[in-house]
Amino acid sequence: MESSPLTPDVAIIGAGTAGLYALREVRRARKSFVLIDHGPLGTTCARVGCMPSKVALHAGAQWASAQGIARIGGQGAAQLRIDLAETWAALRQQRDAFSGNAARKALEAAGDRFHDGTARFVAPGLLQVAHDRTGTNTLVRPGAVVIANGSRPVLPDWLAPVRDRAVTTDELFELPTLPARIGVLGLGAIGLEMGLALSRLGVQVTGADLAPNVAGITDPALADLAVQRFGREMVLWLGEATRVERTAQGVALVSGSRRAEVDLLLVALGRRPNTDSLDLAAAGLPVSERGLPVFNRHTMQVGTAPVFIAGDANGDRPLMHEAVDEGAIAGYNAAAAASAHGQSAPAQAFQRKVPLAIAFTDPDVVSVGARFDELNPELVRIGVGTGAGNGRARVLHEPDSLLRVYADASTGRLLGGAMVGARAEHLAHLLAWAIQRGETAHRLLELPFYHPVVEEMLHTALQDIARHTQPDKTLPLGLRRL
Repeated sequence: MESSPLTPDVAIIGAGTAGLYALREVRRARKSFVLIDHGPLGTTCARVGCMPSKVALHAGAQWASAQGIARIGGQGAAQLRIDLAETWAALRQQRDAFSGNAARKALEAAGDRFHDGTARFVAPGLLQVAHDRTGTNTLVRPGAVVIANGSRPVLPDWLAPVRDRAVTTDELFELPTLPARIGVLGLGAIGLEMGLALSRLGVQVTGADLAPNVAGITDPALADLAVQRFGREMVLWLGEATRVERTAQGVALVSGSRRAEVDLLLVALGRRPNTDSLDLAAAGLPVSERGLPVFNRHTMQVGTAPVFIAGDANGDRPLMHEAVDEGAIAGYNAAAAASAHGQSAPAQAFQRKVPLAIAFTDPDVVSVGARFDELNPELVRIGVGTGAGNGRARVLHEPDSLLRVYADASTGRLLGGAMVGARAEHLAHLLAWAIQRGETAHRLLELPFYHPVVEEMLHTALQDIARHTQPDKTLPLGLRRL
């Protein structure tokens, strides 16, 4: 005989970043809850995403720097050796510290209301949790549901013949050591980051992508620069389909007349939301043509049901800082929906933050606010700052750095920007804050810029814009009357 369902105010499916921030809001509202996750715990970011990839990039940068010591008169670099097994073991140790800390926080926050299992809908408002370890099931009938069960790497069927020679980004960091030759399929932010990290560690890397650009860059000036700059460190095959063939020693990548043999493939073709495991049809939830829940990105509500979706599970902005906000919105509204006790209550809409994306490729690739391909070129003034004209960028041996800032052509109000360049991660934040606050080029020029710093590239770009949009052209740029 099946036991009666649990009846918490809120059920949260997924103990990753979005789920934990949803839990924070539910607890803050003093609502009862269950937190459901089949593991492994530790968040995608900490286990297989942003944190271990940055550890790999840092290791690659250190090794490349050591090898380049001759540039400042150092000697003996030719005798330096690296043990990639030790490198990767040290990376995993640091990764485990990050993910272990995240897993511990999840368990501490949930306490005895954590359920180790896989959830799915069996009817509207009714969940079944399958506990794989015990072979038992638990029914849960919550007042509201937060879906935050994350995503998984895309692994196309056409790679099946070489599956034993391919790893996803979820599997890469479990390797005991690195092979001599790696092919990277997919050169978005993660594929490009890992390709460069591996190349800088001494691995021979061939990267391929059907897109003509890397890291999703849409500004043509920056797209060309990125290909030229990163093409010095790894082989880039762009704009043409690539197929794979098994060989005696590994895998051959073939694209047009190009062919390269590698020992292992890193598949970085994006991630797929895990919502297909939830049986959304049984829940009566609206879905798109792609089978993803239809939701309001300002409330995170799915249709009109007391169901909210956050983080990678919704496939909208799969970035950690976005998952934080989405989880908080979903948790806040789920707690409020549970308080309504089945009565229809409008979910609270929240303003979303300015889009911000960073690839830590050193030189970094960043995109802030409106993208180039979203703007009408006749209504936009583009300000440009170059590394060749920036003393700090030249000191850092990155004279090719390029910043492009997009502003309203009539008012000088900042709309967006993109950059390939040294220390761009910091400039990206300055731009994001300025855009979200509705700043104009001439107002920002009233702020101090030190010398020599990379931020002076922004100063140059702002001057470029302000010359054409300054309200009072009789005054010096950047100065205000007392």
